[in-house]
Amino acid sequence: MISLKWGLLIYLAVVTAGMYVLFAHQTYDDPFITYRYADNLASGQGFVYNPGERVLSTTTPLFTLLLAGGTRIGLNVPGVAKLIGTFSLGLGGICLWLLARQWNQPWAGWAGLLLFPSFSLLPNTLGSETPLYLAFCLGSFVLFARRQYAWMALCAALAVLTRPDGALAAVILAGNFLFDFVRSRRSSGDGSQQLAIPWRAIAIFLAVTLAWIVFAWGYFGSPLPATLAAKQAQGTMAGSQRFVDGFVTLVRWFNLWPYWLAAGLAVLGLIFIAWRARSWFLLLGWTAFYFAGYAWLGVSGYFWYYAPLVPGFVSLVGLGIEMVARIRLPKSPDSSSPVARHSLTIGPLLATGLLVGLFVFQVNGLWLLHLNPDARYPLYRDAGLWLEENTPCEASVGALEVGIIGYYARRPMVDFAGLIQPEVAAQLSAQTTYEDAALWAVAQYHPAYLALFSGIFPDLEQGFVTGNCQPVKVFSASDYQQPQDLVIYDCR
Repeated sequence: MISLKWGLLIYLAVVTAGMYVLFAHQTYDDPFITYRYADNLASGQGFVYNPGERVLSTTTPLFTLLLAGGTRIGLNVPGVAKLIGTFSLGLGGICLWLLARQWNQPWAGWAGLLLFPSFSLLPNTLGSETPLYLAFCLGSFVLFARRQYAWMALCAALAVLTRPDGALAAVILAGNFLFDFVRSRRSSGDGSQQLAIPWRAIAIFLAVTLAWIVFAWGYFGSPLPATLAAKQAQGTMAGSQRFVDGFVTLVRWFNLWPYWLAAGLAVLGLIFIAWRARSWFLLLGWTAFYFAGYAWLGVSGYFWYYAPLVPGFVSLVGLGIEMVARIRLPKSPDSSSPVARHSLTIGPLLATGLLVGLFVFQVNGLWLLHLNPDARYPLYRDAGLWLEENTPCEASVGALEVGIIGYYARRPMVDFAGLIQPEVAAQLSAQTTYEDAALWAVAQYHPAYLALFSGIFPDLEQGFVTGNCQPVKVFSASDYQQPQDLVIYDCR
């Protein structure tokens, strides 16, 4: 018989290896901004994207430090990021299982193990800090439930350093403890044990988070990433979607009957929580707080912003299955008959069928995701490598998406989306477009090269580009399954 410890280790190894094999080459543009920070940090150029420009354009200092450590020992940054992500998905599943075990809802635990890492929205975020962030947040909930407050504080602080909105989980946990603390004081007269304020845990959390805040304030001028203002501005632009609108669009993407089945189970799960599993309101409170916070910020609806909603949804589905598993039919007068004995166990059998069916459906979705990677990656990679080989080291490059191109080009980048230069983000509003920002950035920063898709910025191409630049490399749309050619212009 395999022990619990070894069983969880085998599960973690299988999830890590399986997801890594499936999605080793699945990626998207945004994480490569962090990869370049890690490369520059490891090479001694500082915690910067463009050398010499102290702008905080990554939201994940801890992830950056981990990647920089991998670079220092000769590892490939995208590969290390993907490995951390797949490992973190396994850890997240284990955390949900441990939480369900702590609260005595085993079916919810099995749902966490099977449905959390296989939910297609999460593998889409591999390569970014999101899976690690979720693992730290869920770990802090497990440790809180076990009253291991010092370790919980460390885990929550690391979640904040992985992504600033990790503070939302810390606030929920602190609020729940304060509620229990006040209640224990009021009931102390009946002989019940009072809770003690965990000063050590508070000190650990403050020491870790304040250390980063002090450093960021001194180094960058602010602990808030410049990308926050950029993505808020992007959310106001015509043709863009803010967080809530993007959520509605995302729900429409999941318009398949197994997801509707899962949604029905989630409703049952919410009923089950109100009935006899109220401890789960702690996790759901974080989910609701997160949604409300991002809705209030009004950021653009990038798909990775919705991944932190998955643990709450999967937990509700698992608790719905838990409710189904507890179905018991009345005993037959002839309780010795085989029919009567089987009727009594219909709940567990039905729950097993639901769980396995949803898991198989999600695994099939993972395979389809594996077969359809983002076709922009090889295009942007090849464009970046061409720029590295064919342009002067000091030559700046302007582009709309600078993550992958900038990582491989290793050239100073001018970002028309405003993620790297806050001054460009200031040009984005409900009355402007990305082309307006590009026109302003070209006039302000005078990039030596431009990387543009044909036809997306007609005013820029027919004006500045026609009079000041010449095409030096064309990446054909047909070679990369893209709607337009990507053209490199020399504007020196």
